[in-house]
Amino acid sequence: MVAGWFAGDGNDFRLLGTRCSACASVFFPREDTHCRNPGCPGGELVEVALSRRGRVWSYTDSRYRPPSPYATDPELSWEPRALIAVELAAERIVVLGQSVPGVTVADLTVGMEVEVVPGVLNEDAEKIWTTWHWRPTGVTA
Repeated sequence: MVAGWFAGDGNDFRLLGTRCSACASVFFPREDTHCRNPGCPGGELVEVALSRRGRVWSYTDSRYRPPSPYATDPELSWEPRALIAVELAAERIVVLGQSVPGVTVADLTVGMEVEVVPGVLNEDAEKIWTTWHWRPTGVTA
């Protein structure tokens, strides 16, 4: 888990970003030092919970094991996962993430509604690494 990127669980699970008080730009991953908008004079960066639902902007499947900082054991089997770029209309940003297990590129279309849900990136006997996944609305798995 990357600290400060998401919080909650179940229906309270949300991605956390920051919003600039001067220009209202929203950032994810969060920005805690300065506004990234080059036209902004700079303002206070305030944590905001992002929209839980958005629309598929683009998608692809990953056919490689993810690089660091993702924790993966090269000795274990690995399965490709659909990667989804989701447009959050209220925030006017696109957030990339994996699909929930079992959802493939064949299940996705540009413009379909998806929601953010908690997920497991990796686990071993001592630790579970958590992340976020995108799930098409109406899918309960």
